[in-house]
Amino acid sequence: MVNIRMATVNDLMEMQMTNLWCLPENYQMKYYFYHLLSWPQLLWVAEDHSGKIVGYVLAKMEEDTSTEPPHGHITSLSVLRTHRKRGIATALMRRSQLEMEMVFGAHYVSLHVRRSNRAAFRLYSQTLKYAINGVEKGYYADGEDAYDMRCTFAIGRKNEEGHEQEQEVDTLTDGVKALEVS
Repeated sequence: MVNIRMATVNDLMEMQMTNLWCLPENYQMKYYFYHLLSWPQLLWVAEDHSGKIVGYVLAKMEEDTSTEPPHGHITSLSVLRTHRKRGIATALMRRSQLEMEMVFGAHYVSLHVRRSNRAAFRLYSQTLKYAINGVEKGYYADGEDAYDMRCTFAIGRKNEEGHEQEQEVDTLTDGVKALEVS
């Protein structure tokens, strides 16, 4: 049995160890602290029956929203190999995404995934319904490209639909004005 709960400062060392065991992209402890202090609602851990951290999600809200609506970003997701294929990554992601949407009013969440990481790509695209937004050439330190992926939340979909409707109304209005002038 695995318990999904909000991360605390006491979990950061184990989160970092999980990251070191599982991923080639590693972060300094101050980066984990920064996330926890800034967006505590977005960091979640999975712990086994003995309280050992077996997975985590490290997420944030993008700070520059001058050109885009509020949105989150998944910085890192990791589950120990011994605990994979149990829905833990899905549960961690869904919990963090829910908080982004409900607490911070995020319109969507973005993430980067290695083009070669088929298992993660399948999780994001099929299970969690992310779509490819683009490809970032040489994104990773070793030069590998990354898929830039996004998952739009309900508020983002409503906003997009409203924008499309506004464009349709503008087009209709322009058409009516053209008729009036003729």
